[in-house]
Amino acid sequence: MMASEAQKRITEAFAVFDHEHKQTVEVGEIGTIIRSLGCFPTEAELHDIIAEVEDPTGFVRLEGLLPTMTKILTEQRFRPIPADLLLQAFEVLDKKKKGYLAPEELTNYMTQGDEPFTQLEVEEMLSAAVDPNTNVVYYRDFVNMMVWDDHK
Repeated sequence: MMASEAQKRITEAFAVFDHEHKQTVEVGEIGTIIRSLGCFPTEAELHDIIAEVEDPTGFVRLEGLLPTMTKILTEQRFRPIPADLLLQAFEVLDKKKKGYLAPEELTNYMTQGDEPFTQLEVEEMLSAAVDPNTNVVYYRDFVNMMVWDDHK
């Protein structure tokens, strides 16, 4: 990806959270902005990025985020796991091979391990992943929705 295209994407993603149109967002929004750009750093890596771009007032200015995120996007750092590996991970969790997981099952898996998700992160993911008609997560559909497409 060229730097100009990266800067356009970053500016567009940033604008979604710049509610007051002041070229600033709250620090808590940075993880969501970064993930919306197809980058998935660990919590430690995210804290490093925030430390680099946060201003003394606790906000992040677009002009502070642009150089760092442009470099990350052009170097293709923090790329998501390929769709086939993500699908395999869900299939391992789906021991009965039903093709879906209940929200409770997914919550249990997500809140355990070395880097557990926060309750807010789990709720955000489930709000996007749970089928409103059946109240389950059809993980094949969810993986297709999550995968970053460089041709968009």
